[in-house]
Amino acid sequence: MIGHRLMGTSLVLMGDIAAAQMHFDRAIALYDPLEHRPLATRFGQDIRVASLSWLCLALWSLGYPDAALAVSKRALSDAREIGQAASLMYALTVTPFTIVHCGSYATAKMQFDEVVALASEKGAVFWRALAEMSQGWLSALNGKAEDAVHTINSGIAAYRSTGATACAPLYLLQLAKAYAELGQFDDAWRCIGEAMTAMETTQERWWEAEANRIAGEIALMSPEPDAAKAGAYFERALAVARQQRAKSWELRAAMSIARLWRDQGKRDEARNLLTPVYNWFTEGFDTLDLKEAKALLDTLAS
Repeated sequence: MIGHRLMGTSLVLMGDIAAAQMHFDRAIALYDPLEHRPLATRFGQDIRVASLSWLCLALWSLGYPDAALAVSKRALSDAREIGQAASLMYALTVTPFTIVHCGSYATAKMQFDEVVALASEKGAVFWRALAEMSQGWLSALNGKAEDAVHTINSGIAAYRSTGATACAPLYLLQLAKAYAELGQFDDAWRCIGEAMTAMETTQERWWEAEANRIAGEIALMSPEPDAAKAGAYFERALAVARQQRAKSWELRAAMSIARLWRDQGKRDEARNLLTPVYNWFTEGFDTLDLKEAKALLDTLAS
């Protein structure tokens, strides 16, 4: 059970998402509350809570947002029922990775705020730093770039003081976006470079498609927009997402390419690229990405 949970976490972060899902499913199937809940004090958190927290991210990546959100609620419910602070901080911090990607920013903010308070009470520097970086991520997504830069940089410093490196690319990418919003493009590209180097060093490639997509968006935001450079990044994002079978990342990459092509007058090509990706989905139509994709397709059809 523990081996499957550890394999699942490693594989999802490495971008082998379908294999990760199988390991999480197996770990959860092997879990017996009476026998295995006591292991939380030996391994830092409850095994089922940890497995569910990452399983929801795998499900979102593979293109099942509604299923992912349902699993995230199960993880948090289990953690609250167990009543162990470490398991609760784990669920409160990891499940919002999925919740944010689905566009439920208010729900995610409540969880991150709860982690900061609980981690401060318990002296849990790692969880507080992770939650602080995540608060900065939300600030970036909500258009508060200055707040994002301050909060993410503060969180990164505290996070690195613990020796942790996992998930660093995610926050470096959000920091890059915030710097770009402020017109600080040297800092933005520095963060992109650090994120890419981190992924190469650790093989933590779950963020690779998004890293390339965000780099492409920054290329278009620059004082001298470089459409060719942006297009190359977007194409790389699309290829990585398809290789990982990550339909949600593929949708984001396809939207970025479609917008670029639309602005270049290639509306038919844009529609022909995005339509089959959008039509693949069978759920999650109330989540942010799918609503944006539908709106973009509507504009391309008019």
